[in-house]
Amino acid sequence: MEKGKIRQWKRLTVACLIGAIAVSATACGNDGNLDVNLLESNENNEKTVSMFSPMEKTEPDAENVARSAADKTIRMAEEELNVTVKYITYTAEDYQDKTYDDVTLDRARNNMDDFYLLNPDTIRTLGEEELLMDLSGLDCVENLRDVVITANTINGKLIAIPQEVVAYGLFINKDMFDQYHLELPETPEEFLECCRVFKENGIETPVGANRWWLETFVLAQAYADLYNGGNAEAEIAALNNGESKYSDYMRPGFEFLQEMIDCGYIDAKKAYVSEAIEGEGEDFLNQKTPIVMAYWGAANSETAYGNTDFNMLVIGFPSSCGQMPVISMTGYSVGMNAENKECAMQVLDVILSDEALQVYADTNKVISASKNVQVDCISELKPLNDRIEENVYVLGANAGMKVEQWGNTCLIVRELLNGATVDECMAEFDRLQEEALAE
Repeated sequence: MEKGKIRQWKRLTVACLIGAIAVSATACGNDGNLDVNLLESNENNEKTVSMFSPMEKTEPDAENVARSAADKTIRMAEEELNVTVKYITYTAEDYQDKTYDDVTLDRARNNMDDFYLLNPDTIRTLGEEELLMDLSGLDCVENLRDVVITANTINGKLIAIPQEVVAYGLFINKDMFDQYHLELPETPEEFLECCRVFKENGIETPVGANRWWLETFVLAQAYADLYNGGNAEAEIAALNNGESKYSDYMRPGFEFLQEMIDCGYIDAKKAYVSEAIEGEGEDFLNQKTPIVMAYWGAANSETAYGNTDFNMLVIGFPSSCGQMPVISMTGYSVGMNAENKECAMQVLDVILSDEALQVYADTNKVISASKNVQVDCISELKPLNDRIEENVYVLGANAGMKVEQWGNTCLIVRELLNGATVDECMAEFDRLQEEALAE
């Protein structure tokens, strides 16, 4: 694979996770102008801080519980601190536009906002550039789940905190599985057999895919044993010092995807240019495709899969350890050189408090970043939730790994979709590891 080619893809960094918990402009927001740097308001001595976040692209005026949940917590901060939080938003229109991550990196590097909602790969990039504040001194930190701190700590600094832990799984049309007498798959081999049966019975594309989320299959298979075998710390240390190769972990997942492409179980060309949910959602809802992959909150949202006409279940991805949830998370971060960083830190302490996180979780029924906040999930999510409650999962983004996982894996999967061989993809992981070791 050409080195320059993959670097061009770096300009299309992953924006998928942000979409999972998107918020939009409200009455206290702005007109969407990306060039505005919001300053202190003199009216009533009320401070104004700016937050850069995405706005959901699909039906932006539709009711969306994730957006509403975030808005509620922002209002709590505004009332408690006598502050106005002004939203500046951006969402890519199609695969040729700059991604949310591209725009975020530029804005953060130029100190254009006070705080940001960031994807894991962007968190890592800005953290390594020392452009994000250390949040470890906030009162809310003592209540965070360990996985949240692990995923967002770089060089001993906690640089991002989410309102929810984003769990990815397979959204299954259970009625179609029952129609063909198929058990829910546990292993990669069982999953491929289900796809074979669907294909032989006239289902043109058993798995609906998009340009963002196929890496979840890879990550589940790559790290199932690492995160669930009791030796994660030592294995990660071996990867970071070069004793082990990331490509050895990744190869089975890429070979699995290649087999799905070769067998026609996914449409590689369509996936290469399709936006998340928009690309495959219609076929899934119309029962033309029995399997898609998505984040937890999509099961609750009317703009995604929150109201299907069939029996839907959300399960983990096939792996050597059975059905495997893949966990990643966006995070709120404060710019190191932000004009109103002290006020932004205070806002975060409110919206990430247990009180606010309880409101957030009660509203959109998701996994809270706080270990003290528990919410009963809807029945469709129970299979995925059961595994997470058993502490069975793969962490898709881990700041403790020298090679960033979520974004890089997504980009290299796209190269596979575009015709690269598995060996070429593994060579790219080797190159990334060599660069990380040389730093």
